[in-house]
Amino acid sequence: MIGLISATAAGAAARDRLAAAWPDRTRVYEGPVADAVRRAFGECSQLVCFLATGAVVRLVAPLLADKASDPGVVCVDEGGRFAVSLVGGHGGGANELARAVGRLLGAEPVVTTATDAVGVPGLDTLGMPVEGDVAGVSRAMLDGEPVALELESVWPLPALPPNVLPSGAGSAVPGAGPTIRVTDRLIDGDGAGVVVLRPPSLVVGVGASKGAPVDEVLGLVEGALADAGLSVASVAALATVDAKADEPGIVGAAERLGVPVVTYSADELAGVDVPNPSDAPLAAVGTPSVAEAAALLGGGELLVPKRKSERADGAPAMATCAVVRRPGRGRLAVVGLGPGARDLLTPRAEAELRRASVLVGLDQYVDQIRDLLRPGTRILESGLGAEEERARTAVAEARKGQAVALIGSGDAGVYAMASPALAEASDDIDVVGVPGVTAALAAGAILGAPLGHDHVSISLSDLHTPWHVIERRVLAAAEADIVVTFYNPRSRGRDWQLPKALAILGAHREPTTPVGVVRNASRPDESSRVTTLTGLDPATVDMMTVVTVGNTATRNIAGRMVTPRGYRWQETGR
Repeated sequence: MIGLISATAAGAAARDRLAAAWPDRTRVYEGPVADAVRRAFGECSQLVCFLATGAVVRLVAPLLADKASDPGVVCVDEGGRFAVSLVGGHGGGANELARAVGRLLGAEPVVTTATDAVGVPGLDTLGMPVEGDVAGVSRAMLDGEPVALELESVWPLPALPPNVLPSGAGSAVPGAGPTIRVTDRLIDGDGAGVVVLRPPSLVVGVGASKGAPVDEVLGLVEGALADAGLSVASVAALATVDAKADEPGIVGAAERLGVPVVTYSADELAGVDVPNPSDAPLAAVGTPSVAEAAALLGGGELLVPKRKSERADGAPAMATCAVVRRPGRGRLAVVGLGPGARDLLTPRAEAELRRASVLVGLDQYVDQIRDLLRPGTRILESGLGAEEERARTAVAEARKGQAVALIGSGDAGVYAMASPALAEASDDIDVVGVPGVTAALAAGAILGAPLGHDHVSISLSDLHTPWHVIERRVLAAAEADIVVTFYNPRSRGRDWQLPKALAILGAHREPTTPVGVVRNASRPDESSRVTTLTGLDPATVDMMTVVTVGNTATRNIAGRMVTPRGYRWQETGR
């Protein structure tokens, strides 16, 4: 929850804008400001104070306890010009909150955290528990000193600066200087110059008798991990049979560990080959193994075979567990950049670009977003006509365990890179799709409302689709009276397809049917016009152009294309 505190009418107005935009995330604190800040600090994970920074510093200073637990605090000035990340930039999420507040209020986010200021990922912002000398190693990264990266297992980290080198590469020698270790093993992370990142690589399978105490289940899990030299901070989940999904001992242990409970059916577990099957779980829940089978079902290496809990009174054990290490999985984000304007690039797309360690894309698209990439991002760019090669490259890099962003213009799933990439990808990598504003939508917004009813997009490029297939689709759209947006309408080598497509539509629509033509939508040299089926000169169209042909209901109203939604109230005049 985000607590909102203000002292003046101007502050209250800005506060209310945030509250309206985030109704489920915010709580307004009224009353004397000092009391409001104290209450919000104790009750919320973040605060936005519409007050002077000096006032907020004096109010929150006595309340600060620990950077890992203090809420993030953002200050917004009286004029609403700046959103200042004051406290808890990383741990409290104040840096991202300042950016989000800035976007909503039109304020400039002010972030002074050193790593954020220069685009280097903070070691405590990588989505993994972190231990050790974060400040010292971060300072070495910023100062350009050699920092060794010790990866005991592949994990999709974001781009790290060039002075962070894998152990043994260049001057990066294990133990010789500042070091980042990525491991689930219990190692000393308290020494100066060492940071330990704990990847979520361990799955603990758990079985429990009805009524098993939380302390017995938790003690078993923690003891098994400690005896195997594994860190509890790397546990990603507890896994069990679905019949035990609500077992209080398992649920309570997972809550204390801060991890989810993953469940499988008895039939799924019975199909897993395990080293230590037993008749007891078979009789109780229908599978010869719960702990080992649940841990192994997602794949991985069995590090701790089934073991039972021990009770002080010598009574029979009520819990079992087994531990599996899952291999790290690469990550492929297929990112739509939108039509070109920076303000039409979504925040989610920008976040994925900054999360990637490898960027794959068309050279001209890379140029659009090069400034958003973190230092150290490896860029694999190529020219026009290499779509399949880029898709294969992106998937191959993800299979190496990298965090990869594959970019395309508009929406990456519309005539772009998502389909060739997903055709190459298998289930051994994680894939994330990031939607973008595609050309039809960008052009439609410029033209007016041409897509107000059913519409279809058709590419006129026959490089990958035979013309007879394209022609059949155009004819179907014409007969169905659907608004059509043509992508790839005309190039130097393909100058007859657009006239042919317009003729097909013209056989089913009036010559005066509105047609919108938009070139370079949202870019500095954008141009647009509304004409008609007979008025459009195909020679004025190129590959940077989107052509939208209205249906029989589309009208030119005040120079804008409008297709009515077609609801009943329009027919009756209501």
